[in-house]
Amino acid sequence: MTAASDDQTTTGLGRHVGPLPPSRHAPVKLPALTILCHPRLDRVGERVLLSELAAGRSAQLSRQEPAFAPPPHTLGVPLDDAHLSRRPVWLHPGGDGAIRLVAQDSRTQVMAGDELLLTERTFSAAELTDGVVLTLAHRIALLLHAVPVSPPVASTPLGMVGHSPAILSVQEEIRRVADLDVPILLRGETGTGKELVAHAIHQLGRRREQPLVAVNLGAIPPSLAAAELFGAAKGAYTGAVRDQEGYFRRARGATLFLDEIGEAPPDVQVLLLRALETGEIYPLGGQRPEHIDARIIAATDADLEGKARDGTFRLPLLHRLAGYEIRIPPLRERRDDIARLLVHFMRDEWEKLGERWPPAPGADPAALWLSPEVVVRLVRYDWPGNVRQLRNVARQLIIASRGRAEVALTPQLERVIAMAPVVAMSGEARGGALGAVSGAVPGAASGAASGAVSGAAPGAAPVTAAGAAASGPPEPRALRRPSEVGEAEMLAELEANRWDLAATARALHISRPSLYVLIERSGRVRTAGDLGADEITRCHQDLGGDLDEMAMHLRVSKSALRRRLRELGLR
Repeated sequence: MTAASDDQTTTGLGRHVGPLPPSRHAPVKLPALTILCHPRLDRVGERVLLSELAAGRSAQLSRQEPAFAPPPHTLGVPLDDAHLSRRPVWLHPGGDGAIRLVAQDSRTQVMAGDELLLTERTFSAAELTDGVVLTLAHRIALLLHAVPVSPPVASTPLGMVGHSPAILSVQEEIRRVADLDVPILLRGETGTGKELVAHAIHQLGRRREQPLVAVNLGAIPPSLAAAELFGAAKGAYTGAVRDQEGYFRRARGATLFLDEIGEAPPDVQVLLLRALETGEIYPLGGQRPEHIDARIIAATDADLEGKARDGTFRLPLLHRLAGYEIRIPPLRERRDDIARLLVHFMRDEWEKLGERWPPAPGADPAALWLSPEVVVRLVRYDWPGNVRQLRNVARQLIIASRGRAEVALTPQLERVIAMAPVVAMSGEARGGALGAVSGAVPGAASGAASGAVSGAAPGAAPVTAAGAAASGPPEPRALRRPSEVGEAEMLAELEANRWDLAATARALHISRPSLYVLIERSGRVRTAGDLGADEITRCHQDLGGDLDEMAMHLRVSKSALRRRLRELGLR
């Protein structure tokens, strides 16, 4: 989360949808498409609500339809990329909130996660909740997801980038509590932006003309914590050669932000509780209490209830601090904000280098400086370090891209992504059909059939637990370009890997999207979508429905063949 000039509401996106029916329960959800990557980087984060799907009608996705706009604006423009076909991909409403995507009538190549869609695919409501990443013509990436829609609220700049429902909810809570003087407890994982939320509360509050005084309790030695917080008289302890003001005194009439409150020593917790209950503090060595007037905002990523149960945190203090609690969502719950934040941070870092944004892609006018493949991998990554980690990655990408025509993941970033969890898609797609398995490299297949090692780098050989402990994670090599792989080499690896596309891509050390490009260019490889119903039916009868044998006999991907069998009612 960081500075942004956009309004922070969820309504009014894309086309006019008319008044929404009132609800006493959960907000209305509408299908939406959000731009994750586009040749024009200023369009990242634009969105359209597909209200026609919610109304039972079909929607088109093409070069000219629909119109995307930055939230919350209503007037937008189409994707408008010459590499997209004017013949649309169709989105049809399905039962129970599902969406059926039909791609065979369009000339635009469509990928869902790592899978090339040749015919059609139905995405369940659960998958839409997680978000389905669609890549069009290897140039544009979109997130197909469900967006809660609520009535418009007054917009106030809060220094945050994002339009995901999760961050909009945080902003609503900030507005609700900012003008009250109750203590606030901010809870969230490391790197989610708790201090930024504290600043937003302070700026909207009655004490905005006074400073926000911040102290990290995890950075103060326990022996000095009481003096640092409450002040100390000269001579109160060894080394106290003069009076010490303390953070509570500095925050008179202002806001005091107690970060890492879970790290407060036990004796300091007693003093904090007394200060919150009585409004008075006792400086070390002082003879009388002093009245304090500070608004308290505390933050932690610790399980304070668990610490209270094991006796390391006082439950009464927790109750006093939590006059109102705000949960800051992890970045993995803000999937549609990742690309917005990435581009924002990259622009910030690029301008720090004194360069003009956006960067020129190079001599080829059709070239992309930031490719969908890089963005999709980052969007599907689970970001254990949250927004702080994303900003650091953006900085590394910018530095590594100096003097280059395009952005690419460095070997160091490849290793980080390979070693940490990656989001898996929902429902039937879990297990590799649409996304990487948690802990696997994006683009790798799952399960025993692929031979992938959880957490292994792309193209790396399996490593035993003992070997991994001894040698550490393998150093990944840069992926090859499709132009570096000949047709004969590709055919040999397809045969050797029994037409498993994920395993073949790893063996060739290329990405799965690159393998799809090579297959499309080759006149010697068929896909499951090229097979006729009669040929599949005969093979099914001859081989007794053995899927492995059928895939080898027909020389196609087993997962794609399984879908064709389902379409034909043979499985």
